[in-house]
Amino acid sequence: MVIRRGGRQDVRFLRDMLHHAYYWRERDPDEGPGPVARYVKGWGRPGDTALIAIEDGFPVGAAWYRLFRREQPGYGFVDEETPELAVAVVPSRRGRGIGDALLEALVERARADGFRALSLSVEGDNEALCGFYEKHGFERVSDDDGDTVTMLRRL
Repeated sequence: MVIRRGGRQDVRFLRDMLHHAYYWRERDPDEGPGPVARYVKGWGRPGDTALIAIEDGFPVGAAWYRLFRREQPGYGFVDEETPELAVAVVPSRRGRGIGDALLEALVERARADGFRALSLSVEGDNEALCGFYEKHGFERVSDDDGDTVTMLRRL
């Protein structure tokens, strides 16, 4: 597996990965783009950073972060200086360490870019995913009535 820097040419793949990372927040596909489109719409603005995992010449996972404004926050918004991340691996490649590798590479990229923390949002009852992020140094910082948990990793 190789991890490379993502760019505008990867927006379609990032959008596909949103369906794996945020499937529980998407509207009916017939209704048009759901609210998670904010994680890729207009990709290439300051702070947008993506990494793509390639295996046998094909993309198999992605990790990316983006800054949000207070008036248009992401689901795991903490503040305007903390990028919110998303990580997804295609279902057929899960359980092979790709998500771990992508997440740690993205953390290193954020640190090199001068960010002090990263945030994310997880469905409140997804203890396995919360455990995955806790294993990578994220802490729970808010709980939205059990629906979602916002987590933060200080860099």
